[in-house]
Amino acid sequence: MRTIYFDCFSGISGDMTLGALVHLGVPVEWLKTQLQDMPLDRFDITAHNVMRNGIQAIHVMVHTEEDHHHRHLHHIEALIQGSPYSDNVKKQALTIFDCLAEAEAKVHGCGKESVHFHEVGAMDAIIDIVGTCLGFEYLGITQIFSSALPMGHGFVTCAHGVLPVPAPAVVEILKHAPVYGGTVEGELVTPTGAAILAGSRASFGPMPAMRNIKAGYGAGTRELGEQPNVVRIVLGDCAEVMPEGALEKLMMVETCIDDMNPEIFGYLMEELFVDGALDVFWVPVQMKKNRPGTCIKVLCAPELRAQVVNRLLTETTTLGVRFYEVSRTVLPRETVEVDTTFGTIPVKRIQGAEGETRLMPEYEVCRRIAKERKIPLRQVYDLIMRANINQ
Repeated sequence: MRTIYFDCFSGISGDMTLGALVHLGVPVEWLKTQLQDMPLDRFDITAHNVMRNGIQAIHVMVHTEEDHHHRHLHHIEALIQGSPYSDNVKKQALTIFDCLAEAEAKVHGCGKESVHFHEVGAMDAIIDIVGTCLGFEYLGITQIFSSALPMGHGFVTCAHGVLPVPAPAVVEILKHAPVYGGTVEGELVTPTGAAILAGSRASFGPMPAMRNIKAGYGAGTRELGEQPNVVRIVLGDCAEVMPEGALEKLMMVETCIDDMNPEIFGYLMEELFVDGALDVFWVPVQMKKNRPGTCIKVLCAPELRAQVVNRLLTETTTLGVRFYEVSRTVLPRETVEVDTTFGTIPVKRIQGAEGETRLMPEYEVCRRIAKERKIPLRQVYDLIMRANINQ
């Protein structure tokens, strides 16, 4: 899975994020062309190579004639929804702005529809956020991780006056994220930077195991003295990690039977798979009065529960059915075609937890080949797996 890791040793802001993405290969001219699809006033984006404590980084600046135009959430939503961007870009950008709105509403004690976005509603912030989402899509990012965030200290001047660092909105946005203090005076994490991580559902923690990595550095405007004022984004490939709270929710439907004709079980399994069951299996059990029986267990999507329950009640001798919610995590997989001695056939390409890839032939395909060629099924598997290794 294409993955990025935000190494925020000096914090994060919208322009720093955009600079790091440009450093990773997102073309500035492409970004400008894409962003011009939104109905915004005249603007320009420039990107310059700068040095921060001996590290080459990209400093991105947004030039606009707009004078901090104040917008409500629905104004920004209309801008994004009316754009020709992909659904993923729109959804991610809207989620980031929603994070900002909820935080500002909590801080100011009002509904998020009433929030004036002030600086974060200005065109440069819109460009930072939407440009970041476009950059993620350009690079094919599917997973986002981040380090803990340094908060800085002191005060910052904004549209509401002088506020403590970290700004109240930043504290609200990052209330569930790992943060720490530091000796640097000034704002290290801006509301836009915090919302980019929170709205993108970044997983916080150490850098995951990655391969084929390269780093992009996005520079902030200020000099921080001993430490470089840059955010480092590391791009690479790693196995898919399903974040906590995003596990797949399924239903397990089950019943135990000790008085049914065993010939019915085969037919029942076929019909349950037709109904959409993800898995069906039998478990030998010892039931009341010491009778041997069979526990029927069916895994299905929640919306298919009623259909599976009805199938068990009508096709078996059971008098009742149990069901409960279960969670599962699955490895990423896709169907690809490979060339073998039997011709081009579909196989399942699976990505393991450590990032390794393996190919597995489909049983029904192998069974058909074995029948057609009149050779052992085991031999079909062996020949296909040998072809997979060579490819």
